[in-house]
Amino acid sequence: MLDLDLWKEILSALRQNRLRSFMTAFGVFWGIFMLIIMSGAGRALENGVMEGVKAFATNSAFFWTERTSVPYEGFQRGRRWIYNNQDIEYIRQNVSEIEYLSPRLFGWQQNGDNTVRGERTGAFNIFGDYPDYFKIDGWTPVKGRLMNEIDVRQKRKVCVIGERVEEVMFDKEEDPIGQYLKISGVYFQVVGVIHPETRINIGGGKKEETIIIPFSTMQTAYNYGDEIHFFSVTANRGTSVSALEEKLKRILKERHKIAPDDMQAIGSFNIEAEFKKFSMLFFGIQALTWIVGIGTLMAGVIGVSNIMLVIIKERTQEIGIQRAIGATPAKIMLHIIAESVFLTVMAGYVGLSLGVGLLEVLNQILLAAGDEVFFRNPEVNLSMALSALAVLVFAGAFAGFIPARRAIRIKPIDALRDEG
Repeated sequence: MLDLDLWKEILSALRQNRLRSFMTAFGVFWGIFMLIIMSGAGRALENGVMEGVKAFATNSAFFWTERTSVPYEGFQRGRRWIYNNQDIEYIRQNVSEIEYLSPRLFGWQQNGDNTVRGERTGAFNIFGDYPDYFKIDGWTPVKGRLMNEIDVRQKRKVCVIGERVEEVMFDKEEDPIGQYLKISGVYFQVVGVIHPETRINIGGGKKEETIIIPFSTMQTAYNYGDEIHFFSVTANRGTSVSALEEKLKRILKERHKIAPDDMQAIGSFNIEAEFKKFSMLFFGIQALTWIVGIGTLMAGVIGVSNIMLVIIKERTQEIGIQRAIGATPAKIMLHIIAESVFLTVMAGYVGLSLGVGLLEVLNQILLAAGDEVFFRNPEVNLSMALSALAVLVFAGAFAGFIPARRAIRIKPIDALRDEG
């Protein structure tokens, strides 16, 4: 393979018919180019999804109530029911597998604006939460602070607001910390402006248009009694969220006299299960990328092999002369396979380089677009590039092997008589 004359012969042979060499190499180029582009696009989708949920607790589950679907212990089907404070306290005391537990209240549904400050008004999402909720669904304080346990314990009339709320209710140069908002008729002091770290939205509406107040304050100020609309939990390390989900459903059904086989009465959302689905989806995308890319590449390789057969036919006399003056079958095979590998690898290298270059251009465009674009960092890692290179070398050897086998079967005397 280090024989300089060998490579001179290969380059001379390729230059003799540039158009045919180009068309032969194009199939390989296109196959590796598409493999790189599809792989990068799949990776960009995965990066975008994971970027949007990276600060969200993956070992979490969420629970709400629905109408019952099965009659039980004198209650008819279709019964409405709701969680209460006693449910949360019972769960805290009797379910040891829980790391964080946070009940939530949703603000009154109003037609029109629910928040007032002077002459400014706005319609925002109002939630009553515990501080533990910020450990499940990540938020970053941009100004001020997050809500804390003292706020809940003392039922303080304070709130933290999303960035869009600040933009609508305050002037650009104005500091909202310490200012008051009238939320559904009650005044609350702003103690923090918060930024969502995830795109997962539990409860609807845009997260930037959210106002969060202490859970206990919301129950008292808006006369909710001991109602709880919704609660979320995270499982301790080593505990399956799915197992915890089933245990909590069983306990809640027992406490509220709901049939054990009623699958509709308790609504739930298991983040762990959803992440497993995402993982399988991304694995399937990468597998499909390789199948399509390798299929396209093999089509190009078959084209190379067919062209090499044509070249062998054209060089029959040349091969005969080489055999007659002492060239061994191994040397003939090496020459043909080397030419095939060179053509394949060079075409693949160009496809690989252009693919990576295009992905880098797309990455710069996506970075300039900011958070508005869902795709993130379309990349091809080193293992992917090395795998593609290995495939190219193997494909080139495969493309040249069959024509080489045919070449060495040609008898020197027959080759010399051939007129091409």
